[in-house]
Amino acid sequence: MVIQRWQSVWLLFAAILVTIFCFVPVAVVSDPSAELAVANLTMADFPVLAVVNGLVALLLFIAIFLYKNTKRQKTVTLLSMLLICVVAVVTVTIAFQGRDEATRIEIGGSVLLLIGALLFATMAYRGIRHDEKLLRAADRLR
Repeated sequence: MVIQRWQSVWLLFAAILVTIFCFVPVAVVSDPSAELAVANLTMADFPVLAVVNGLVALLLFIAIFLYKNTKRQKTVTLLSMLLICVVAVVTVTIAFQGRDEATRIEIGGSVLLLIGALLFATMAYRGIRHDEKLLRAADRLR
């Protein structure tokens, strides 16, 4: 029986993607009525969302080291996945909120970073469950 810790790699990738999301522009807002009125929306424009995003990255990183307690590791990973979904929905909502019809909004590819982080976190969660099943099977054989 070999327990492979691929979930640690997936959690690290998810934490890296969430961290990169903090520094990449979320959307580009341009107003055609004003000359050269273009603004990049970043996480610095939304401090509460930036703190939540930092918390998600920290939780994903902490989950890597919770391998001895798989139940807690699953809980932290699941909480991180939930917070990633919340950050994605709130980010898109904030980008489109309060804009008039003349304003043009282009969502950047940074939302794809959150989708990738969610995918990696899901893969890690499945790996944790797989390891739990292996451990239960080994305990039954003893």
